[in-house]
Amino acid sequence: MAKSRAKVDQIAYRPQGRDLDVEVFLFSELRRRVPRAEILALYHYSFHTLICVTEGDVTQLVDFQPVTCSVGSLLVLRPGQVHSFGTDEGWDGWMVLFRAEFLPSETQPTADLRPALGLDRLPDHLSLSPADFQAVSEVIARMRMDAASEALAKDVHALLRYQLCALLLRLTILQDQHVGAAVARTPGVQRFARFRRLVEQNHAGWHKVSAYAAALACTEKSLTRAALEATGQSAKSVIAARIVLEAKRLLVHTDRSIYLIAEGLGFAEATNFVKFFKRETGLTPLGFRKGIRVSDSVPLAKPSPPPAAQIVTAATTLLNRPEVQMT
Repeated sequence: MAKSRAKVDQIAYRPQGRDLDVEVFLFSELRRRVPRAEILALYHYSFHTLICVTEGDVTQLVDFQPVTCSVGSLLVLRPGQVHSFGTDEGWDGWMVLFRAEFLPSETQPTADLRPALGLDRLPDHLSLSPADFQAVSEVIARMRMDAASEALAKDVHALLRYQLCALLLRLTILQDQHVGAAVARTPGVQRFARFRRLVEQNHAGWHKVSAYAAALACTEKSLTRAALEATGQSAKSVIAARIVLEAKRLLVHTDRSIYLIAEGLGFAEATNFVKFFKRETGLTPLGFRKGIRVSDSVPLAKPSPPPAAQIVTAATTLLNRPEVQMT
């Protein structure tokens, strides 16, 4: 079969039936419901997803990078990230999907913001100890059962919201313990957290460290020290990596020309973007785009999903109704 470039499917959160802003189910339930080709596809999510591996081993892709997972692994996928479940079949795990607006908003008191701020600090991949894995699994299983409650929807919604916030706080505490609570609260790490949020918001327009330093009211040197302390990378490298990541996402899940992608990422000339991308990745943008292909053995994506394609279903009526559909 001739190879062709993969198209990343955009996944939107579209609840039907009981309108809840969080869904909890097992991957094995999804696998029984969805064709294998769709399981192997690359997906571009518009919602948050937690994947907690409970059985077996699997290598998944997160933003084009392989992530090896085993029992106790927890993936934290954010809106905009590209993900594939991989080709391994002998695994299972909990999936928790929720909208960003399900968490406290920035207009609420600072104390109520802790879950949202904690989510921002979590890495893409956590490895939980057996005791922590058991605690996290129990919380998720409890959420699954409570989602099936016959109580008023508004009460179930509130209960799940508090449970999700508690889960995210637990994960944040575990992460802080892993890196060292003192380190997690150092001025440098806190500065880097603010820097990372600015990069997420402005990477298409701000390419220089000086712009971020000015916004944070600090020097370029202090910002670079903060980045090195938090990640081992310079501030310049962090900015470049985020631009490259966005370029890869656009190259794979859109048909935009190189010129339009370059323009959207703040490059005055497409040639400058091509040089930048090749310097950072070793490939030209077109070469990278052509490298994401479909084959008989690993069908990473499909030309277009069938109208009835379903990606997740509600925990209580998984076999009866779709929760999120491909668009």
